[in-house]
Amino acid sequence: MSKRYEKPIPFGWYAIDYSDGLKPGDVRPVEYFGRELVLFRTESGTASLLSAHCPHLGAHLGYGGIVNGESISCPFHAWEFNNEGYCTSVPYAKRMPPKVEGKQCVPSYPVIERNQMIWAWYHPEGAAPMFDIDEIPELASGEWTPLDTYDWKINTIIQETGENAADLAHFITVHGSPAMPQGTVEMDGPRRVTEFDSRAHAIDEQGNVDLSGENHDAIHLRSEGVGPGFTFQRFSRMFDVVMMGTVTPIDDQNVHLRFNFSVPRKQSEDNAMMATGTVHEIVRQVEQDIPIWEHKVYLDDPALCDGDGPIAKYRKWFQQFYA
Repeated sequence: MSKRYEKPIPFGWYAIDYSDGLKPGDVRPVEYFGRELVLFRTESGTASLLSAHCPHLGAHLGYGGIVNGESISCPFHAWEFNNEGYCTSVPYAKRMPPKVEGKQCVPSYPVIERNQMIWAWYHPEGAAPMFDIDEIPELASGEWTPLDTYDWKINTIIQETGENAADLAHFITVHGSPAMPQGTVEMDGPRRVTEFDSRAHAIDEQGNVDLSGENHDAIHLRSEGVGPGFTFQRFSRMFDVVMMGTVTPIDDQNVHLRFNFSVPRKQSEDNAMMATGTVHEIVRQVEQDIPIWEHKVYLDDPALCDGDGPIAKYRKWFQQFYA
């Protein structure tokens, strides 16, 4: 059978895990970018991501590998590799094998920790990072709540999930929004900024969302994206909600989508309930989108109409991330 999607994995920064879930000495097998990988944190606290297999005899470093100082030790013969993929020790050898001495013998990935997550740079040709992702002030502030996290593994590609924000008509036809969002979309290099004013389903003081369509509230949304794997949104109503969306390619047919929410610690009980209702409504809408994503096909030349929104503009912008 042919693949449903014939597009390569776009390059960019991608969320691999949450920082607080990876302690010094932890070793974890992960699968992203269509590859088997090993994520670990050195004893000094450096998060590292390597290709999973030892160049000696092919053992998987993520299953039984242990951290020794600033390196990971293979579970098979205890060869050690640092976060850049260089062999730092062969404990039983009299000299370092020529095939690995002074060479990057295990592919490694640039890693940063930002916004409470571990991010890795992926490029199919191994090119160095070409842009950065934003620091989100609210996620570094003690005045905002810990992340409320949701995640899904979905049979689709990143370009399709991002296109939803440009597809204005689906907010009415899929999600039942009271009105079409009105606003602007600006795209500059790897950055995309969306400002929307819209009408949303009303939320009462207990956090219940009125889906009857009879009552609605004004809402302002500012969404900022950098590259294909990172977006940050601020929802402003009578209360505030911030959301960091991350989407990471598992392979060229599947993605791992995470939504991470935070709200101000100091707000009225009613506003807190309404903020919770907003989070639940956003999650509900994602779960309405998932069955569509998982069964649609990507049309290179769709029959668009004047009410669809800036889909063509979004697609042109997204092409820059295909190497």
